[in-house]
Amino acid sequence: MTPDAALILYRFLFDGSAMFLWGAWAYICWIAPADLASQVSQRLRCFNALAILLIIGTTATLLPLRAATIGGEGWADALSFPMLRSILSGTNIGQAWLAQASAAILLIASCLTTSRFKYQVRMVSAGLLLISLTISGHAAMNSGWLRAAHRLNDGLHLLSGGAWLGALVPVIVTYPMLRDARRHQDARSALMRFSTAGHVAVAVVIATGTINTILIVGSLQLDWHNTYQLLLSVKILIVFLLVALAIINRYVFVPRLARNPSLLPLKWATGAEIVLGSVLLGLVSVFGTLQPI
Repeated sequence: MTPDAALILYRFLFDGSAMFLWGAWAYICWIAPADLASQVSQRLRCFNALAILLIIGTTATLLPLRAATIGGEGWADALSFPMLRSILSGTNIGQAWLAQASAAILLIASCLTTSRFKYQVRMVSAGLLLISLTISGHAAMNSGWLRAAHRLNDGLHLLSGGAWLGALVPVIVTYPMLRDARRHQDARSALMRFSTAGHVAVAVVIATGTINTILIVGSLQLDWHNTYQLLLSVKILIVFLLVALAIINRYVFVPRLARNPSLLPLKWATGAEIVLGSVLLGLVSVFGTLQPI
């Protein structure tokens, strides 16, 4: 595997893990009632553990991987101390890694504590992991106030998208609780809250995505002969497919529960959202390494 291909894989694993942790813990902290939140957290333990391990592994390997992609010697540069020191001390990539490593340490610490605020700390650390991506993203090509504004917009785009897509797994975990008489009301309340929050998240995703396109490409008119802009067009199409699925879920399948208690349509629609979200992350992992113009 070439360093460039490894970087794409890294981006997919890290971004997906950080988005899942942010969305899942935001759901637990903000959306689900306390008793339900505890049940959802228990059922997500394996997913959380895997995502945390991926965050630790990708963070530990990012700096050598970046050295291998930037240097002229390929994988040999991954173990070059002068190259690693140069990246760490003099580049946006180094700053981003320091921020990411700090957030990863906070995440690990939050997993070792028994504080009643542990879920909130985990949610914050996952959010910081996502925000660290803005330091070395396309916003770095700007300067002054425009760079700061672009990074702020990137951060809102990542956090809103992660809150939407990352929470889909706990949403699926919540569905069976609708059939449990003891948890039905809490489960229904959580799903309705998520639906309301999802409307806001989708609106922010679309607004910030539109702004990002203008800031990076220079206009809303995309050139399909450019690989970056072609993949960006596919990403936009997938986002609108996700929005359509979310609307069908909320305004077609949920009302039908009163007449037909089957959860299968809801599960299939949400599963399709997760699959499309994974494809979207894969696209972002690829075109994030390309020249936009």
